[in-house]
Amino acid sequence: MYLIIGLGNPEEEYGKTRHNMGFNVTNKLSNKYGIEVNKKKFNGLCGDGIIEGEKVILLKPQTYMNLSGKSIIQVVNFYKIPLENIIVIYDDIDIEPGLIRIRKKGSSGSHNRNEICNS
Repeated sequence: MYLIIGLGNPEEEYGKTRHNMGFNVTNKLSNKYGIEVNKKKFNGLCGDGIIEGEKVILLKPQTYMNLSGKSIIQVVNFYKIPLENIIVIYDDIDIEPGLIRIRKKGSSGSHNRNEICNS
């Protein structure tokens, strides 16, 4: 099982901003693979389905960008998802628009890191 998390902020005013890119990608995945992300659970909106033969959970935390860990940790603990099966999608101000960086490890970059450690 994989957990795919799209980070963003729940307010409509952020809907079309770069800051909500994680939510937008999650919406695209939802549409492409027919996974409804409408269950209110784990302080977020989530849905489960199959992508490329693998069971996945799509999650859009509703706790605001810098507190996303409060939502994520609940899903990880409930489903016992190994860290290597977690994909986090978010904007990075240090990367030019239109470029994608994929990495296995790293820091929070320009985002705050007061999430899981303070739960």
